[in-house]
Formats: sequence, C-alpha cells, structure tokens
Amino acid sequence: MTDNTPHQKISVAIDVLIFTVEDDTLKIVLVKRNEKPFKDLYALPGVALRESETLEEAAERSVGERTGLKNIFLEQLYTFGAIDRDPRNRTVSVAYYALTDPEKLIAVHNADGVSLVPVNEVLAGISPLAFDHREMIDYGRKRLCGKVSYSGIAFEFVPEEFTLPQLQRVYEILLGEKLYKANFRKMISPLVEETGNMLTGQAHRPSKLYRRKG
Repeated sequence: MTDNTPHQKISVAIDVLIFTVEDDTLKIVLVKRNEKPFKDLYALPGVALRESETLEEAAERSVGERTGLKNIFLEQLYTFGAIDRDPRNRTVSVAYYALTDPEKLIAVHNADGVSLVPVNEVLAGISPLAFDHREMIDYGRKRLCGKVSYSGIAFEFVPEEFTLPQLQRVYEILLGEKLYKANFRKMISPLVEETGNMLTGQAHRPSKLYRRKG
C-alpha cells in the first residue's frame, strides 16, 4: 500500500549536558541564546545535525565549540521528541551527556555568554530555560545518580591523581547522600591504587594521591 502523505521536514538537534563538580556542587554548562526563540534565556549547548556527520560527531562538535574540549566522557542520554518542543518547526533532539574535571573548564569562566550553573538551581526553576532543557537536565541528573554506584563515572570528575576524600565527595554529590568513610574506602579499594605522590600545600597534613586502576 502506498502512503501518499506529504513528507514533513523534521530537524534533528544534538544537545549536550556538560556536567562537572566544582565547589562541592554539581554544575552544568549553559549558553545564553542571542536569537529567537527564547532570546536571552539560557540553554544547553547544541548544534543542528549535519548530513555528513554521525550523532556522536555532532555531540563532540557541540562540546568542542563551547568548551574547546576533546576526548572527554560522552554518552547518549535520551531522545526528546515532543511535537511542540521547538516553536519554529518540528525538531527532535538527541541528548548526550559529557563529564569532565572542572580544571578543564577554566576557559568557560571567561567565555562570553557561557556559564557554569549549579544543577540544583536549574531544577529549582530559579531561572527559566529555553525549550525543554530543564526536563533534559532532570533526566540527566537522575541518570548520573543511578549510574554512579555501578560504573566509573565518578572518576571523570576528578584529576588523574586525586585524594580519597576528593573522590568520596564526588560520590556523595552524585548520590545526594553522605557516605561513611570506612565503607566508602572498602568499596573503592579494588578500583584505585596509590601513586606514591602526596598532596601538599594544604592547611592539613599531606594526603596520599591515588589514581584509577587500569
């Protein structure tokens, strides 16, 4: 049977949730829009999919254009396809999430129209966001919470060499709960190894530095 229904043009967008942990807070990169719709509101970094690139290539391009970063953790999150999510035309968004150490995002602090915003503030609705990006961030936050206990995503938020208290704090922020020191160290011991280096220059005594095994 032939379908004679006229084909509707549907756009595909790639939006990226770039998460980091800074100042004991889970934060996300947001970009102020300089055009309609939603002019002057913040939105996730995003690009329109080109015919010549894959979804992941487009996500990598979006991250690179806004932060200059390459080769960071990047994974597909979900596809958002509400009919009215973009007032201009029918647009389906494939969302990705990226994770990075805050030291790699120093350039973001100096970029015009780009901000690192606490995720809790975003989800509390303190400032309106463009499109359905708050829904995306809520979905991404839940994914992080669900995944941290069985994967190595927490290591993406710390430097290559880190202290165990630094790593524990990341776990606590992602899980949204306090962890007992002894239980955490027992859980994490198969995944880390000492580097032989010490963290100095702090108010407290020097701390051992660790790295992820493998």
